[in-house]
Amino acid sequence: MSDFLNAQQLKGLDAYWRAANYLAVGQIYLKDNPLLKEPLRRAHIKPRLLGHWGTTPGLNLIYTHLNRLIKQYDLNMLFVTGPGHGGPAIVAQTYLEGTYTECYPAVERHTNGLLRLFRQFSWPYGISSHVSAQIPGSIHEGGELGYSLAHAYGAAFDNPDLIVACVIGDGEAETGTLAASWHSNKLLNPVRDGAVLPILHLNGYKIANPTLLSRISEDELSALMYGYGYDPFFVEGDDPVQVHQALAQTLNTIVLKIRQIQLEARQRPPSRAVSRPLWPMLVLRTPKGWTGPGFVDGHRVEGTWRAHQVPLADFTQPLHLQQLEEWLSRYRPEELFDAQGALMPEIAALAPSGHRRMSANPHANGGVMLRALDLPGFADYAVSVAGPGTLRAEATRVLGGFLRDVMKNSLASRNFRLFGPDETASNRLDAVYEVSAKTWIDPLEPDDLNLSADGRVMEILSEQVCEGWLEGYLLTGRHGWLSCYEAFIHIVDSMVNQHAKWLKTAAEVPWRKPVASLNLLLTSHVWRQDHNGFSHQDPGFIDMLANKKPDVARIYLPPDANCLLSVADHCLRSRNYINVIVAGKQPEWQWLSIDAAQQHCQAGGGRWAWASHDDQDPDVVMACAGDVPTLETLAALTLLRDYVPDLRVRVVNIVDLMLLQPSSQHPHGWSDSAFNALFTVDRPVIFAFHGYPALIHRLVYKRANHANFHVRGFKEEGATTTPFDMAVINDLDRYRLALDVIERVPRLQDLVNVARERYWAVMEQHKLYLIEHGEDLPEVRNWQWTPRQTP
Repeated sequence: MSDFLNAQQLKGLDAYWRAANYLAVGQIYLKDNPLLKEPLRRAHIKPRLLGHWGTTPGLNLIYTHLNRLIKQYDLNMLFVTGPGHGGPAIVAQTYLEGTYTECYPAVERHTNGLLRLFRQFSWPYGISSHVSAQIPGSIHEGGELGYSLAHAYGAAFDNPDLIVACVIGDGEAETGTLAASWHSNKLLNPVRDGAVLPILHLNGYKIANPTLLSRISEDELSALMYGYGYDPFFVEGDDPVQVHQALAQTLNTIVLKIRQIQLEARQRPPSRAVSRPLWPMLVLRTPKGWTGPGFVDGHRVEGTWRAHQVPLADFTQPLHLQQLEEWLSRYRPEELFDAQGALMPEIAALAPSGHRRMSANPHANGGVMLRALDLPGFADYAVSVAGPGTLRAEATRVLGGFLRDVMKNSLASRNFRLFGPDETASNRLDAVYEVSAKTWIDPLEPDDLNLSADGRVMEILSEQVCEGWLEGYLLTGRHGWLSCYEAFIHIVDSMVNQHAKWLKTAAEVPWRKPVASLNLLLTSHVWRQDHNGFSHQDPGFIDMLANKKPDVARIYLPPDANCLLSVADHCLRSRNYINVIVAGKQPEWQWLSIDAAQQHCQAGGGRWAWASHDDQDPDVVMACAGDVPTLETLAALTLLRDYVPDLRVRVVNIVDLMLLQPSSQHPHGWSDSAFNALFTVDRPVIFAFHGYPALIHRLVYKRANHANFHVRGFKEEGATTTPFDMAVINDLDRYRLALDVIERVPRLQDLVNVARERYWAVMEQHKLYLIEHGEDLPEVRNWQWTPRQTP
């Protein structure tokens, strides 16, 4: 077989690869003498050596070859790096392409710029060793492994001209999220979507152990990939010339196959259904730490786990300094850079130009591509509330009508999708199926419903994959919404953590444009999971999000359907946030008209005058956040009217939870004066909260009246029981809240003993009725709000 590359092409590719590797090693080690113009001394070495060498040469090899492919076929290509800890490689590549200097003009393309490039890497207040938002071309923070392939597919959805090359490290391939993400190809429509090119890079080792996929046979690995629905191509070796030739030829074959798949799908007769193709993927096997030191201190390094991070680390030993100098010299920097430190013109010419550079692809700076959604007027979907508590409605079903038309208005622009783990209908959002089905490419059976190759609702029974798709979709300039059972959103805690870090960093990078917010609807929540039991009862996700930076985190607890509509509209318009909305799907009493709801949500919370009777001087403040806590608070209020007719009660409802923090801690926070005016400085506050009580205490601990806050919420008492009993076993029920008021209002102390006896009598009645009838007391089931009668 003749060589695929001619001598000149081979020489150019190898030179570019050597230049990238040289820059990568320089970033890890050097703080001076960037081009070895003088003998290397210990003073030239950084005092703290941080970074990951092992995956770097493989990443540089792949990137260099993809550049050749882009130029040959004029490809629109995005690069997603699974081994994001190979940061030195991606920084090196962006510098060689010139994009890094365009984004950071101080890092010039000469000797002084090289010095700055090297010094800033893993340097205090420089850039991180992982591929973060600081690096042009990146949409993927590699601090945690597992998310690359889901992000890549999210980027490819609705981008028909885009190819997303996704490098998957063989360590990353062992994570559960990545293992499930292989199935994303089954929902990639070759007509309307782009393509994803998975590149499984087998270099044999993780930090200290072999990787599973590197030790199985090629036949077994091929069968695994074929079983996932891919056509695997294999390239392996440790001879640079042979690997260059094989890799170049194989990538050519792969890109032609991708083009053929898309051409056939896009030119098919309208009468023929879209069929799922066998997409190509690449398995590349090269030594870990390739081209680095072969042996250090008598131990093999190249091709072993010892190459993972910093192969040479003890520069008190002269031999290590000598080995580093020899290592750097093997790349022959004098052939790569001119006397001023600029990349040789013939080497620089090998990179694509303009937006064809992967580091300058506009999709990698999604805010540049972002177009606002055409949102319908949310008030048009409102529940008609004649008065508080006069009708019941399912809040998320009402929201579903709004999202249906958000989807409808975006069909032409193809910039909105709905994501969720097989729960869209369960969460009462199935109105969207009136305008768009669920994506499904494989053959249909007679009983299948709401499935179509053109569907824009994305469902797979993996919260991680859904969330990863959504992130990739948002970061490349589109909009989305994910709904999930509240208890199981914890599965993506770490993913949301990473996205929060990305948003924080991106906001500090001037050339990064804002992207659409990550919108998470948590429903089927703790207080209405009575039928599924304790395993489905956990409101703690909002505690995690409350720890994130205030510029990123937003938590909303709308008490009814109209408030949910207002909050949803706001979240879909917002940028650079993580918005978490907690709302129930069961029929519940509705409290506010759409005008009142809009006003209430714009304020984020406040006093409900229609429920309060305080004459601006309350005996007690009854606060609530969440739909069920609101219900129980208002029910407790009706009890208190009978127990203590002259009691002055102020009712405060909170939608935007972060209002409770001081304005000095969160941009949504109330000032101390506003907070004190609402909650007083010395009156008892009985706070019924959707989640764990400690969160409220954490948010208000600096407030003047914190000592008088008494919070009821979920205290990890769950069971398969009735809705009201869920409140009872967690002391959030109306009878407990009413007793709390009597126990804490000073002038009512004479009533406490009677109130306690009454409370325990009702609790006994409740338990006996519950066990005998399997449902809640009639007075609970049939309760309805009644306005206070004016004397």
